[in-house]
Amino acid sequence: MAPGSTAHTDGAWGVAPIQTRSERPRSYDPADFATPTGREVNWKHTPIDRLAVLFQDAEADASGDAIVVAVDAPDGVVTGSLRVGAAPRGDVFQPEDLTAALAWSRTDDALHVRIPDGVEIAEPVVITTTGGGADRAAHDHIVIEAGANAHATVLLRHGGAAALAQNVEIVVRDGAHLEVVTVQQWDDEAVHTASHQARVDRDATLRHIVVSFGGGVVRVNPSVELAGTGSRAELYGLSYSDAGQHLESQVYLHHKGADTTGDVLYKGALQGDGARSVWIGDVLIGANAVGTDSYEANRNLVLTEGARADSIPNLEIETGDIRGAGHASATGRFDDEQLFYLQARGIAEDEARRMVVLGFLSEIVQKVGVAELEAELFDAIETELAQEALR
Repeated sequence: MAPGSTAHTDGAWGVAPIQTRSERPRSYDPADFATPTGREVNWKHTPIDRLAVLFQDAEADASGDAIVVAVDAPDGVVTGSLRVGAAPRGDVFQPEDLTAALAWSRTDDALHVRIPDGVEIAEPVVITTTGGGADRAAHDHIVIEAGANAHATVLLRHGGAAALAQNVEIVVRDGAHLEVVTVQQWDDEAVHTASHQARVDRDATLRHIVVSFGGGVVRVNPSVELAGTGSRAELYGLSYSDAGQHLESQVYLHHKGADTTGDVLYKGALQGDGARSVWIGDVLIGANAVGTDSYEANRNLVLTEGARADSIPNLEIETGDIRGAGHASATGRFDDEQLFYLQARGIAEDEARRMVVLGFLSEIVQKVGVAELEAELFDAIETELAQEALR
């Protein structure tokens, strides 16, 4: 545990509150994290009362009917399990909140998906997690490892009803190209916290995409370290929040090596009373990350009254020898000029609104790179729009 990590509740007397993602304490021991109160900087935008089941340090059934995990791996992919202490489990991952620490300690055997050195996998590896009920907590830890110069796509699917605390540990070795897509299509009662932590080595690329549609509360927090010279990260997200839904992502991109490149773009649509999305983007350009080129942006489209989007970009730079760095955030309603343009050409208002939403979100969908999944996501957006039209 990092020195001083017990003082991680904001507002404690005599303790300066933690402001940046890099300052957050890390520990594998759940006892080192107090139960969140909602005052902490990393929990203050989250409805913690709805996640209470995930804060309980009690035995959970991760191998029974709380969740069922199935793996569909093409030829050439090696699958197995890793106990605590068996590398590469723990090479990258260090829990930075209570639910991640519980998932670490309560998962005896982590799923290990490995793409060997130099192997290119044409079809995606599909890991499907299905919930059997949201009345008790389930925990899971997955390790995805792309060997040197390997190429692959790993798709994480989530459905059913569950209360799941999940860790995903990603290792992208020299020259590898890995795409990880996580899709949350839970039932309405599901709650899901996920901590994704990745290290990208020399001249390697990680494309990481978060897609959240279903679930009562879904919080997926990616953390990526560009450790190797010439490494690259493309971090994209898509969410569509309905009435009563809370969809959240706290993104952390740490430029550590020289000549690294980062591109972060998350987009969300919201409709219905109480629909909520939260995006927090932290980029740290370290003292040795000379030649860095980094940009992060978040765009939200609020479709109805009663919906709310919080968007907080942060940029921390420790060296002036960079190619470029910036961030942007925008949240708004329909562009009246766009609607007027379409309606002036004979397109009905409902159809014009549909076209605007699809056009807004399609930029992220088209980055997925899996044709079947892209078609499925467009269908899911159409379904969401149809539900709003019926209200």
